[in-house]
Amino acid sequence: MRLTVVMPGSAEHLPLVRKECEQWTATDTEVEVVALGDDVGSVASRYEIALAAPAILAEVVKAATSGSDGVFIDCAGDPAVHAAREVVDIPVVGGFQPALLTALALGHRVGVISVLPGVVPIFRELIRHDALSERCGSVRVINTPTLSVHDQATLVDHLHTQASQAVAAGEADVIVLGCTGFIGVASALQDLLAADGQYVPVVDPTGAALTWLESAVRMKVRPSRTTYTPPPEMTWLS
Repeated sequence: MRLTVVMPGSAEHLPLVRKECEQWTATDTEVEVVALGDDVGSVASRYEIALAAPAILAEVVKAATSGSDGVFIDCAGDPAVHAAREVVDIPVVGGFQPALLTALALGHRVGVISVLPGVVPIFRELIRHDALSERCGSVRVINTPTLSVHDQATLVDHLHTQASQAVAAGEADVIVLGCTGFIGVASALQDLLAADGQYVPVVDPTGAALTWLESAVRMKVRPSRTTYTPPPEMTWLS
């Protein structure tokens, strides 16, 4: 099996992202990571998502035509995911939907923790799109850009503050990390929440996306063509 990871941002982050992805995938899964470059950096706003969409879609099509079995668009905002499903015949996911669906199987109320206030409406729209507002009403932020938090312990501390408040307020039985840049912190956050008194699962978006893709490929399923109808002409992708 070969999976392609389409990563917004600079190629300097490729080794870190590849290492993270390979920790989640099976030994027989080949992971290819493609960086969109400095021209497509942050996708933390609707404007940036719109600007990034053509480059993301081009890489998704390239991956499908080169024989990739599935594509992970490496962003918890799920940029261009639904459009990508219209133009390729392989599974495509972002970071959020697989994490949210995984969390819903682990507890009744789901809380999301992301980076900055500007992303909160984006996550609320994604939640409404899947008709899950009744079970996922809490979207909190650490109010710090991920790349500015250079110490993992500090990042975990920020996340723990928001997660523990969400749990204490009865907002969340499960926590979803709403940023694929929160690398390697899910387990530590989960341990801290358990130390507070009760076990609360924490779902990593990269792990959820890649393991979902592997399952879809092994089950030989992909998005429905009654939901994702191909556009009449796709020459604009070339």
